[in-house]
Amino acid sequence: MDETRRRFLKIAGLSVLGIGAKPVVDAVAAGGTTKYESDPKALKAKRWAMVVDQKKCAQAKEGCQDCVEACNIAHNIPHFDDPKDEVKWIWRAPFENAFPGQGNEYLEEFIKKSLKNAPFMVLCNHCDNPPCVRVCPVKATFRRPDGIVVMDYHRCIGCRFCMAACPYGARSLNWRDPRPHIKKENPEYPTRTRGVVEKCNFCSERLAVGLQPACVAACKDKALIFGDLEDPNSEIREVLRTRSTIQRKPQLGTRPEVYYIL
Repeated sequence: MDETRRRFLKIAGLSVLGIGAKPVVDAVAAGGTTKYESDPKALKAKRWAMVVDQKKCAQAKEGCQDCVEACNIAHNIPHFDDPKDEVKWIWRAPFENAFPGQGNEYLEEFIKKSLKNAPFMVLCNHCDNPPCVRVCPVKATFRRPDGIVVMDYHRCIGCRFCMAACPYGARSLNWRDPRPHIKKENPEYPTRTRGVVEKCNFCSERLAVGLQPACVAACKDKALIFGDLEDPNSEIREVLRTRSTIQRKPQLGTRPEVYYIL
């Protein structure tokens, strides 16, 4: 095979893989050499995690949904009137539902008195040992090297094995076409189709362009702290060093990466 034909097939292969037209044209113009770089502003970490300061959250104005609304808008999450069709990425749950088995009559008294019995913000825990990843037959859900558990919506076949495996109820299936039920579509994030599972992705698309997760940016009371667990100088490590925290169902061995300050 001559060099010209070999070079053409190499460039054509890049196009088939979905690299896009412009990089291929640039590759031809540059004599076949290609260079792809991530956004220099991207936020990077060895292991992302989140802390929810429940005391600050409880002190927020009653009925505050800023983090939920920001997440819904950023990710084109549909709103259905019928609760059975609900799709949720971050939501509120009472203590006994968020932390079953961790309560006692005295702790519950503390929750009622000091935390005003406010519901807890819950979301995907981006576990270090995620059972959802193990059971997915088509690898539509996977854990990135930085600890974020993400989904490939195009690969998902809607089998719901991941939903059954997740002990936190953090995944939702689109039983109906969600697109007609999006209040205000964000063109920067893809919409899903009927039969596809979805969940919180720690705003990986925002991290890629140097932005904090939508929920963190929207919280006026700074009740959500996001950062790199592997960085000893990060804010999240300082919080975990100086404050006592709990996790959801740690006894299951999933090693959740969302922590709660009571």
